[in-house]
Amino acid sequence: MNTVTIEYFGHSCFRLSYAGQRIVLDPYADGSVPGLAPLRAEAEFVYCSHDHSDHNAAKCVKLLPHGAQAFTVTELLTDHDEAGGTKRGKNIIRVFDLGGARVAHFGDLGRSLTPEETKALSDLDLVMIPVGGFFTIDAAAAQRILAQIRPRVTVLMHYRTDKTGYEVISHLDDIVRAMGDVLFVGDTLELTQDTPPQTVIMSIKDNETDEGA
Repeated sequence: MNTVTIEYFGHSCFRLSYAGQRIVLDPYADGSVPGLAPLRAEAEFVYCSHDHSDHNAAKCVKLLPHGAQAFTVTELLTDHDEAGGTKRGKNIIRVFDLGGARVAHFGDLGRSLTPEETKALSDLDLVMIPVGGFFTIDAAAAQRILAQIRPRVTVLMHYRTDKTGYEVISHLDDIVRAMGDVLFVGDTLELTQDTPPQTVIMSIKDNETDEGA
């Protein structure tokens, strides 16, 4: 397995770096998430899990030229709610194969996984999963899913802090109490074959340092 670098920009927005290529996931529009600075980042690829402004602002990512794609992507069409998508629409879970590392971003998943989805999401090295509730699954539902798929590393996302996030979703303090053993790390995480099993909270990257974005 080659090294994959994960950076966190807040809410559900991350950047994966592998083999000289960068992938931004679920970029948020300016002003769409309370408390978050405008997103300014560079990448070679961008993916959005669904068509809501706090997840689909591809225009906020400066796309740079790239050669042959160094990774593969598998998409699972899921729901943004527990009613078959009738409330908030559909959601895409994406699994990235990055040189043998299987990394999944769950977007705004709003329901439990089906048996078929559970099987497809087995053997993940890292998962980014929402835990805030209201718009997505909450911490309890996330724990049930994690117990089913058993990823090596779990990165929590889509929650509220004292400074950022929607009032209607759960605060980070409550999520930490619900999840149990959580490790607080910086804004960048390196995934290697030696990374131990862990559940992490990442700090938010100062994204305005990207030149030219």
